[in-house]
Amino acid sequence: MIDYQSLRFDYRRHADQDAATPAHHPVVIVGAGPVGLTLAIDLALRQVPVVLLDNDNALSNGSRAICFAKRTLEVFDRLGCGDRMVDKGVSWNVGKVFFHDEQVYRFDLLPEPGHERPAFINLQQYYVEGYLVERAATLPLIDLRWNNKVTGIAQRGDGAVLTVETPEGSYQLQAGHVAACDGSRSNLRQMLGLEAKGRVFRDRFLIADITMDAHLPTERRFWFDPSFHPGQSVLLHKQADGMWRIDFQLGWDADPVEERKPENITPRVRALLDSIGFEGVQFQIGWASVYTFACQRMERFRHGRVLFAGDSAHGVSPFGARGANSGVQDADNLGWKLAAVVQGQAPDALLDSYASEREFAADENIRNSTRATDFITPKSEVSRLFRDAVLELTKRHAFARTLVNSGRLSVATVLRDSPLNTADADAFSGAMVPGAAAADAPVVHSDGSTGWLLRECHVSQFTALVFGEGEAAERSLGELKASDLPLHVVRVEDGTKGSELAAQRYDARPGTVYLLRPDQHVCARWRQPAAADIRAAIDRALAKA
Repeated sequence: MIDYQSLRFDYRRHADQDAATPAHHPVVIVGAGPVGLTLAIDLALRQVPVVLLDNDNALSNGSRAICFAKRTLEVFDRLGCGDRMVDKGVSWNVGKVFFHDEQVYRFDLLPEPGHERPAFINLQQYYVEGYLVERAATLPLIDLRWNNKVTGIAQRGDGAVLTVETPEGSYQLQAGHVAACDGSRSNLRQMLGLEAKGRVFRDRFLIADITMDAHLPTERRFWFDPSFHPGQSVLLHKQADGMWRIDFQLGWDADPVEERKPENITPRVRALLDSIGFEGVQFQIGWASVYTFACQRMERFRHGRVLFAGDSAHGVSPFGARGANSGVQDADNLGWKLAAVVQGQAPDALLDSYASEREFAADENIRNSTRATDFITPKSEVSRLFRDAVLELTKRHAFARTLVNSGRLSVATVLRDSPLNTADADAFSGAMVPGAAAADAPVVHSDGSTGWLLRECHVSQFTALVFGEGEAAERSLGELKASDLPLHVVRVEDGTKGSELAAQRYDARPGTVYLLRPDQHVCARWRQPAAADIRAAIDRALAKA
């Protein structure tokens, strides 16, 4: 088995370092974390060559981001590495909330059947990065350069010139577009004189990765003010390889250096295990870290030819698993748009929609993350009294459970006001509005074979879902053909037993058509489209309208 934490990647000299004038590349991505790797793979699958620069030669250490949401797993499926993630990760849907030592309620994030992917998997970040690096290695259009640190950037009208430092000296690259995926301490952001603004939380948390012989159910456990850690909160999650992740709230006055010491972590873990009936169970401490956090973002994610994604653009508290998930979804949004612009299929204005859509998503994530943090770590006695009263009420009253906030967990943002959407001309009900990420569902084909709706979508093209059979469906198919566009058409034969859920989730009847962007967000839908409607919707989705 590969030890991804000890992997080191070789620096290799590149011909660009000996070029008389800086070599030109259509896209350069800075930062080979989950966001940069996702974007590089996405672009390569769309036939766009990519240079990916990383200032290090190793993967992340410790668990770091561990909760990967259903929507993110669907992105990884499209990139060809979702199965590995799910097979290795720990799948979970159920969470339990405790006040003092009593369970006040439980929730199920995926209570309905008919989804290929779980609500979440827990998987250490180094596995996610490792699997993405291995996927990238299979794609010849990705040029991944380790120990290549960007130390300078100069923007021009037609791109940017990057200065890159290596173990053998510096060289320069010309880039048509630059994707800044270089994390919360983004060098590119600093070099361009930009900043992220928001709120810094005066609190500290200890993360401890432990291995132990205890067998607990695979679920999220969150304690408010438990007897084993009074006055603070604790979160417990299971990870791959029999490892457990524990987050202990410490308070602002805690000494980060002291709290990371094994002799100070051990009694905290021992008290937790004893309280849940695992007295005497042996455990080993692996990686540990003490962190503070902020909820903040850049004012704009696009600056000329430089586009910011992931933690370089925005940051949230860890409650709700919104950091890595929102970053991967940034890359998912940016990839198809950048490819369309580079390949001359769309105007430069399409990249403005990346910024506006993902700024909107960042605001939603920050809003949810801030509310969770305020509930988990009340900063006044009045706030604490309110929180504790809510927790007491949840034991007996369902309404109070909607007020409990141990982290509103990550879901895809509905881009309702996107300029790329075509407004409904027909009446629809349900959640699949223009701007929503397409919902998965089982499908059964006329030949009896089975599959999943999102797997049927094209990895890099617009997809048209055509529901039903008979005259109405055939009429819609004819209009799609008459539009003379390179659309990937998926038939969803809702009359076939086993495919009813898809029609139900999309409020579809025979002839209904949903148009999905390459990132699987709905951009238009019709009961019965005309070829002109379809062409107009595609133009709008490509920012040509």
